[in-house]
Amino acid sequence: MDATTLFIVGLFLLVACAVIVGEAISRLGHLPLVGQLGVGIVFGPTLLGPVLGLNSLSAEFQGIQFLATFFILMAAGLAVTPDQVRATGGASGLLGTAIFLAPFLSGVLIVYLLYPGLPLLTTLFVSLTISITALPVLGVMLQEFGLLDGRFGTYLLNGALVNELAAVTTFAVLLRVRAGTGPVAVDVGIALAAVGVFLSSVLAVHMLLRALREVRAWKGLVGRFRRTWRSREAGFAVLMAAALGAALYSQFLGLTFLVGAFYAGLLITPESVGRLEHRALTHVFDTITWGFFIPLFFALVGLGMNLRLLGSSWTTLLAFVALCAFAMVAKVAVGGAVTRGLGWSRREATGAGFLLASRGAVELAMAVILLSLGIFTLTLFTVVAAVGLVTTLLSPIGARPFVRSILRRRASATGGIAQYRTGRQIPPKPSSAPEESLPG
Repeated sequence: MDATTLFIVGLFLLVACAVIVGEAISRLGHLPLVGQLGVGIVFGPTLLGPVLGLNSLSAEFQGIQFLATFFILMAAGLAVTPDQVRATGGASGLLGTAIFLAPFLSGVLIVYLLYPGLPLLTTLFVSLTISITALPVLGVMLQEFGLLDGRFGTYLLNGALVNELAAVTTFAVLLRVRAGTGPVAVDVGIALAAVGVFLSSVLAVHMLLRALREVRAWKGLVGRFRRTWRSREAGFAVLMAAALGAALYSQFLGLTFLVGAFYAGLLITPESVGRLEHRALTHVFDTITWGFFIPLFFALVGLGMNLRLLGSSWTTLLAFVALCAFAMVAKVAVGGAVTRGLGWSRREATGAGFLLASRGAVELAMAVILLSLGIFTLTLFTVVAAVGLVTTLLSPIGARPFVRSILRRRASATGGIAQYRTGRQIPPKPSSAPEESLPG
């Protein structure tokens, strides 16, 4: 079989099986990404890789994985707007900051004890990747449980939003520090300055676009562009050009393209481009991302893992088990403690903690980049990705009994019958003004 045919066969197997198995897994009550990762694991070096030879296509798949990573981070950015960040509120801001900082800082000590020979920056990166709450995954779970509408789901989504923003920004700072050659304090200062310049530029462009929306001449120019542009889906082409430009700008500042792709999504809002245009753009983007790149990305992550490495030594297996336990306990404990302090009941707070323990695409995208840069070894990458897989499996299982209690309480309060609801996999954007009293 020639290389081109093998590549097409491999791509067909990964995409087709990821979609089918992801759907089957979702019907069993789990998230599709679990099945999609599993497909890659089966076709990878863990099981059938030596027979199928798909791992010999790693160079060909690397370019597609890079593009998939770009689309996933762009999609994560499109799920956020500056207005939502400003309107998050003190309680959600506290929750999001706590569920990031507490696991991240304490995780540094845990990773150091498990891997005493790791460089400090690598230790920080490992701790960072297991400290992120996946906003899209959390939205899917809340939607599946019927908790997306209301103050409970809104607080958790906004908290995860703050968590994701903090994690992506911290990732950029750490990568910029790694590229520095001077004293650590100077490199940190330069990194913070670069991030500040980038974020200020993004905010300035957002405010400019928003202001131009109110200018009659600008509206006329945009209208003329729509009427006279002959290329199909020109709006999507402009969106991609803007995202690639932001990625290039972040690379120029010494930050990773991941940061540019993520924050570029913040520029494309209903306020900056118009509600109808925003709906059309996000529809096209979500179709491509969720229909092709996300299943393929998770399958490729699984293909890059080798679970046999987890049993290569007792120290690796111990580190994996310890990191899984820490990743779950830290999120459940911190998330539960913060929400309990907000006046939520014990069962609601515990359920919230389990839901906040979910992982997803952002930290796996970070792990892929760290592997490609040589910061992560294949063993470390496998451990981090496997921790994400295990916690994503355990999160809804642990939350389910507490969710049942919340739904029963809600049903008794309204005189109705609460049931789980199944919806789309694309969660709506977090909001900040639900008409519902606080849980508890």
